Amino acid sequence: MTERWLYAWGIGSVAFGGASLLVPLYIVELGATPVQLGILAASAAVIGAPGAIAFGRLANRVERRRALVLLTLAGVAVALAMVPLLSSIAAIIVANAVLWLVVASVAPVLTMLVVDDAPESAWSERIGRLNKYQGYGWAGGLVLGTVWPLVATPLVGTDAVTRALFWLLAACAGVSTLGAAGSLPNPAPADHVTSERRIRRVARLLSNSRRGVKGATFAFSPNRLYWTTRGIDPRRLAGRLNPALATYLAAATLFFTGFAAFWAPLPLFFTDLGFGSGEVFALYLASSVGSAVLYEGAGRFATRYDVRLLQSGALAARGLLFPVVGVVTGLGALVVGLVAAGVGLAAIGVTWAFIAVIGTAIVTRLAPPSVRGEVLGVHTALGAVAGGIGGVLGGWAASFGYLVAFGVAGGLVLLGAALVFSLRILSGGEAAAKAPADPVSAADGGVGVPAVSGEEAERRAD
Repeated sequence: MTERWLYAWGIGSVAFGGASLLVPLYIVELGATPVQLGILAASAAVIGAPGAIAFGRLANRVERRRALVLLTLAGVAVALAMVPLLSSIAAIIVANAVLWLVVASVAPVLTMLVVDDAPESAWSERIGRLNKYQGYGWAGGLVLGTVWPLVATPLVGTDAVTRALFWLLAACAGVSTLGAAGSLPNPAPADHVTSERRIRRVARLLSNSRRGVKGATFAFSPNRLYWTTRGIDPRRLAGRLNPALATYLAAATLFFTGFAAFWAPLPLFFTDLGFGSGEVFALYLASSVGSAVLYEGAGRFATRYDVRLLQSGALAARGLLFPVVGVVTGLGALVVGLVAAGVGLAAIGVTWAFIAVIGTAIVTRLAPPSVRGEVLGVHTALGAVAGGIGGVLGGWAASFGYLVAFGVAGGLVLLGAALVFSLRILSGGEAAAKAPADPVSAADGGVGVPAVSGEEAERRAD
């Protein structure tokens, strides 16, 4: 696998990362209400799930998968170029949903291209490299949004800064399309990953790989959703859920909903305090970086300390930080509030590093070996469903006041933390002994649970 196409994909990820916050800020400029902002977030989360699954299944039926990637990159370029031409908030919400349908749909196909013509021993490295370039690109989009107002305002004027950034991001997606057209892998149909055993192998690698900067604020991963839900059999799964696992999944539903309820109205909250778009981008970047730099450290902590206490503690801290950030930011002067918000969001990002990594470890421990991959798929799917519910809930609650929304979000996360804390089975060796974790390469940011050999993991999975 050459580096050239990864550079092209990284440039496309700049467009994705920038658009993730630019569209909400744009409708805020147009006068969007908290409810409309919540609908924007919810629609993007909900539509991505079926898009990833449908496009992934389509990719299994075509001979040349690279065409689907090029089509989606071109679609992103067109969508980003069109959004600033729209003045209706409802139309922008629809366009944003289409944009994230396209972005979510391409993720599984890209992973197929990465692993199709490679031996299984190289899959972990290839997926890790893809995540690295994608993460750098996403962070680059946030950095671009941070510095753009400073650079562009003297050139295009204050009123045109946001629209000009849309077109710059569209150009990034266009350049990515051209670069990918000449460099994307093009494996032969005979090399496509189609066997269930190999699909489960990819699902395990993705479930345990580090999330990168995107995961700091966006818990839903369409790529993981597609691969981990490929083989779900609801009837077989229902009979294998033990009380501890069911309790943790209920907790995950609560705290994922709370996460989305916090992030949905946040751009409007910051804008109402007087923060400019560049400052809001910088705040989100602080959260993303705070999360990304500690993923591997969180995995090491999980090998040394009680995962029940680590997970419930990280959740409790995050649940308390949601309203605290709102209060402290709102009470301070503009500069003081900006610094307080930056520190608070960086701390929130740190908590996500622990929650994401240790959460996968917990699900892996509690799930029976015969349905472990399916349970990981359910866990991922809950993030998508809860993202939609939480987005609407956060927007609606913010219509009564931002602190109400942040309090509701924090309360849901604290309820989830209490459920995790109640799972005393995680504090002993019983769960880990009954359900050893699947192996994961250290390069992928392992989840920090006991590893077994590749041959033994495959035997258990089969």
